[in-house]
Amino acid sequence: MARYSRELVVPVAVDDAFAYLSRFSSAREWDPSVRAASMLTPEPVGLGSAFLLDVAFLGRQVSLRYDITEFDRPTMVTLTAENASVRSVDTITVRAHGPRTTLVRYDADLALLGAARLAAPLFALAFRRLGDRAADGLRTTLSARAHGDPIRIGERCPAW
Repeated sequence: MARYSRELVVPVAVDDAFAYLSRFSSAREWDPSVRAASMLTPEPVGLGSAFLLDVAFLGRQVSLRYDITEFDRPTMVTLTAENASVRSVDTITVRAHGPRTTLVRYDADLALLGAARLAAPLFALAFRRLGDRAADGLRTTLSARAHGDPIRIGERCPAW
């Protein structure tokens, strides 16, 4: 199993950070490994909402359906995805950090399944690099949004 955890302080209100992050199709804007993302279920975002992400990892593109399996607005959302090779459980928590800042904690657990388990050591190292780039992109994107820089849905983080 590969684990990744990161805390970020971002200059946005808790409600705004939660709304943005719980709509997991926003990952296309801040995670450089996400090539495409869409919401599969109707509004509003909540328990049972589903998202399809096409992710590039170790030279391959993989489609993952993420389902919201825990939802406690505006503090915590857990998303789970599984295919024949991997099971991913991502938990995002947010809490006020200051008058206009939010502490975002992103925890991800990835378990390789089947024959893919043989690549576990390489996978863990690559997963950490991927997670760091995504966390940096998230910080940059939320900071840009807080300063009124236009980032429209489907656009990439200014750092990419």
